[in-house]
Amino acid sequence: MVKINDTTLRDGEQTAGVAFSADEKISIAKALSRAGVPEMEIGIPVMGDAETEQINAISALHLPSRLMVWGRMCDSDMKAIAGCKVDIVNLSIPVSDIQIEHKLRRDRDWVLAQIREYVPRALKLGLEVCVGSEDASRADTDFLLRVAETAQNAGASRLRFADTLGLLDPFSTYRRINMLRRAVDLDLEMHAHNDLGLATANTLAAIRAGATHVNTTVNGLGERAGNAPLEEVVMALRHLYGIETAVNTLHFPDISQLVAEASGRPVPSNKSIVGAGVFTHESGIHVDGLIKDLRNYETFSPAEVGREHRTVLGKHSGSHSVINAYAKIGLILSDLEAHSLLDMIRDHATQTKRVPSIEDLKRFYLENATCTMPS
Repeated sequence: MVKINDTTLRDGEQTAGVAFSADEKISIAKALSRAGVPEMEIGIPVMGDAETEQINAISALHLPSRLMVWGRMCDSDMKAIAGCKVDIVNLSIPVSDIQIEHKLRRDRDWVLAQIREYVPRALKLGLEVCVGSEDASRADTDFLLRVAETAQNAGASRLRFADTLGLLDPFSTYRRINMLRRAVDLDLEMHAHNDLGLATANTLAAIRAGATHVNTTVNGLGERAGNAPLEEVVMALRHLYGIETAVNTLHFPDISQLVAEASGRPVPSNKSIVGAGVFTHESGIHVDGLIKDLRNYETFSPAEVGREHRTVLGKHSGSHSVINAYAKIGLILSDLEAHSLLDMIRDHATQTKRVPSIEDLKRFYLENATCTMPS
């Protein structure tokens, strides 16, 4: 089974301008755990005492989810990590030449030496260790293999492949993860960013190539364009590959709303899975098809994610939709009335850029009746 390691409370909070309060972090952690998310990355200890306190407050909840923190391979981070009661640490280090040389001002041998030194130190703290290969998508492939082998020999149990700049496509993702899968016995975790809109696709490709763990965030929060959204990855695995993740998808609407409010980042109406409009239909052809058989225009049942279909009236509606909408408010229309009211509804949609309310529909009905009364 593929394991979700949700990083809403770490990478999600790194979204520019987002800062969760302690209570919000606890609420999000509880919600994710209730939904069955098996692992959560919950913070960066070296940020200071307040961060460490929040991490330990989540730990004190004794949630069934395993907890991870993020840190660099340096003494200050290790000292901070030692004060956290968690299960796993992601020890991150750049592995691309551009970041090794222009960010760290070091060389490849130094990177390998850090892995040999800091992985055993984390193990002595009683932590499971994941080596985070930052900017792995731009790393030399031979060196990336050396990083993986060094991590495994040092005692790490997992390697995180970070597409830090979100520049891979699913084909290159598959090749790189499959190369690692054939070379080492480590668990492999995919960390995809969405700069080109491919985070979910790349995450799925990594799983097909042998990744055992994947990072997600609720609503796709994260640096710049964000990370692979939890809801997209879970539902795509179920419906494209028949892979279950143990995450209860009925919790998605509540979790999405919770994170949207805590982050101050509203969910776009057309956001897949959790957007307010993704199960809403206006087109007359689509509505007619749904009435005849839901499978005509249904990828999966909205009931799987605690939602339901909704039809609205607008520019692209047909007369049957108008008749059905008016029947719901107790008004039975003739075909002639429906066509007249459809013209009014289309004008309303064009001018106001919104669907008509029940009050609007009643007003249109009265206006139409007045216009058609004999003089």
